[in-house]
Amino acid sequence: MRNRNLSFTKNCYYMLYLFMLGLFIGILVVNVGYDAWIENGMFLGTEMLEKLENSTLEGGSLFRYILKHRLSTLCMLSLLATTMFGIAVMCCYICYMGIAAGCLLSVAVVRYGIRGLIFMIAGIFPQGILLIPGYAALFLWAAGINRVLYAKGTYTDSLERYSRQFYLKKGMQILCIIIVVIMGCLLESYVNPGILHLALNIF
Repeated sequence: MRNRNLSFTKNCYYMLYLFMLGLFIGILVVNVGYDAWIENGMFLGTEMLEKLENSTLEGGSLFRYILKHRLSTLCMLSLLATTMFGIAVMCCYICYMGIAAGCLLSVAVVRYGIRGLIFMIAGIFPQGILLIPGYAALFLWAAGINRVLYAKGTYTDSLERYSRQFYLKKGMQILCIIIVVIMGCLLESYVNPGILHLALNIF
């Protein structure tokens, strides 16, 4: 039990390190390519924000689009987690999310300063309260199932590999993660657009 607690803690640290590494890379990419991203780029420019402010999104259509995107990603990652390359794929995905966040944050802050930071916070609220822990739980779930299936672990791990209870437990865990992600999609579709439009009033 103690070894599993240590493994859980290590996985949490690894996940944080990977995201922070990606965040640093994203910030570096924007600063190195300043001309392409800021001076000559249209990304998060005033024209783009004006279109976003004047747009009217229908919650149902937005929900179907977001749900399809997020569930397809979640299913793909969870299936890949059961392969030998599962952990490597999850690590790359976390790093990719960090890079995307770093690029978005850098462009927003360089263009608009503190207003850009407020805009980015509004962009992930309130769905981030559920989606961030949901994807973190997915990584931990993937690490746990991959360890039992492929790692040369203890005798207990070998027994778990052929245990029906282990797979039932993992099935219930991924079901809970899916429910959390769906709830996050609901918030992203029906609550976040109003908050985002409110934040755009400061521009």
